[in-house]
Amino acid sequence: MADPYNSGGRAGPATRLDDSMVTTAMELPGFRVVRSLGVVRGITVRSRSIVGNFLGGLQTLFGGNITIYTQLCEQAREETYRDMSNHARMLGANAIIAMRYDATDVMTGLTEVLCYGTAVIVEPTHV
Repeated sequence: MADPYNSGGRAGPATRLDDSMVTTAMELPGFRVVRSLGVVRGITVRSRSIVGNFLGGLQTLFGGNITIYTQLCEQAREETYRDMSNHARMLGANAIIAMRYDATDVMTGLTEVLCYGTAVIVEPTHV
């Protein structure tokens, strides 16, 4: 199956899309949106391994942060964020606004993690 996020793309604008150009806000301070390119997303479906379930079960006996699940969640978020950013780059965006995460249990032990936002082209307000 082809990767829809990394299948080539257009030449992007002068400002490069990096982490500083992604925001959960509806605007990016110091920039104005000149064009909206639409929704971009990254999605992954993760499951816990038998070993992970065992170690997580042991950690629940002692209480506190269940680090094995925390790491799994962070890896899923990082992967979906990266895919969303690649999707935006493919469209020629140099920023993403209104970025959000969402997660849904597909079935017991299987979780879908989604990262999405609006890909935009911005330019500095003061040149």
